Amino acid sequence: MTVNDDSFTNWKNREEIAESMIPIIGKLHRERDVTVLLHSRSLVNKSVVSLLKTHRFARQIAGAELSVTETLPFLQALTALDLGPSQIDIGLLAESFRADDRGLSVAEFTAEAVAGATGENKIESREGRDVVLYGFGRIGRLVARLLIEKAGSGNGLRLRAVVVRKSGGRAVEDLVKRASLLRRDSIHGQFQGTITVDEANGTIVANGNVIKVIYANDPSEVDYTAYGIKDAILIDNTGKWRDREGLSQHLRPGIDKVVLTAPGKGDVPNIVHGVNHDTIKPDEQILSCASCTTNAIVPPLKAMADEYGVLRGHVETVHSFTNDQNLLDNFHKADRRGRSAPLNMVITETGAASAVAKALPDLKAPITGSSIRVPVPDVSIAILSLRLGRETTRDEVLEHLRDVSLHSPLKRQIDFTTAPDAVSMDFVGSRHASIVDAGATKVDGDNAILYLWYDNEFGYSCQVIRVVQHVSGVEYPTYPVPVA
Repeated sequence: MTVNDDSFTNWKNREEIAESMIPIIGKLHRERDVTVLLHSRSLVNKSVVSLLKTHRFARQIAGAELSVTETLPFLQALTALDLGPSQIDIGLLAESFRADDRGLSVAEFTAEAVAGATGENKIESREGRDVVLYGFGRIGRLVARLLIEKAGSGNGLRLRAVVVRKSGGRAVEDLVKRASLLRRDSIHGQFQGTITVDEANGTIVANGNVIKVIYANDPSEVDYTAYGIKDAILIDNTGKWRDREGLSQHLRPGIDKVVLTAPGKGDVPNIVHGVNHDTIKPDEQILSCASCTTNAIVPPLKAMADEYGVLRGHVETVHSFTNDQNLLDNFHKADRRGRSAPLNMVITETGAASAVAKALPDLKAPITGSSIRVPVPDVSIAILSLRLGRETTRDEVLEHLRDVSLHSPLKRQIDFTTAPDAVSMDFVGSRHASIVDAGATKVDGDNAILYLWYDNEFGYSCQVIRVVQHVSGVEYPTYPVPVA
């Protein structure tokens, strides 16, 4: 047999193993509300090839090949345990098992590593929490996709309604168009599942989730209890109101909390999940998820400050164009943004640097920022230039950030790539708040420059969902427990 034949046979064997993993992963999710991860990447609802690609990725970030032949035994061991709702990372289980020298079996090691999700320690499944989307634009539709994706267990977040402005056309036509925009996306591709329109009831049915479309021009026009919605979290994707007074208009019958997908003003808490989400007060009804750029720079900034100290910094964002710019030159209330977005690089302002103080109040270092909008439709990069508290080396910084991306509480926020030819389109669909580009990183004594990619649409939407899960009480613990 030739080498190529051996490679092909090995591939077919791994395909067969991956196929056997899919029903196990699905059953754990549906019946026990357990999300199986591999190095922070969810394996729920993934295809055979996606499973194999995710395992292949482990070699790049973890530095060692990780095969389905290694992870399958841990997955099988999970099925024998009395698990409660949780997230379990079989990549970290396999990695930790390699380093363990106690002679434990896979079953024994797994039971010990996830003990917090079993027996008397386990969390019982909770009733799902209603969610309403106010606005159905770029972020609104991506958040909707994520909510639908995570509804499999039935015990988490339930997207009950979408509120949109009344259009000039017929309601049925409007409904069909909005369903079509959810179904097809020029950047993020087709919706993974089925979508139908129930014209008689004014609903969109996505993967069995019945979503009422409510037409209103103002929050005061809606009584959510009339639609059977109660104790809901409303996600405002419009950005029309950004202070407490304006957002309080959403606190209508049926709505318990309001989450803004834009930087909040005044005393509205700006939350970056993974960094300061644990500061949210239980009785807080209004909060903001800050901006996509703030979410991209704050986690790695915290990682660097914790390890090296930061004396000062500057962030320059090269940002994809957004809907608030013009396709062709036209009047715009902001300077420069009236010029054609697909044809120009446009210097603009960013509030991300000033927002750092809200998310990291203990960081006293001054952080400045500026931004350039460029003619790409999605994925941006933040160039974070830091003066550190001590001298270091490039290798040390990269090893630190790689370790943070794998093992720290920030592993869902910070990703790491060593790909030598990485470009922006490679990160469309990334679920992390930012991705450290190892090849572009520069360190000279106490000066460090980090290049941080981020999907300013999808990665940010994932951060929004994490905040909503946290305030709703359905953010379940991860095992093995990350090292602080």
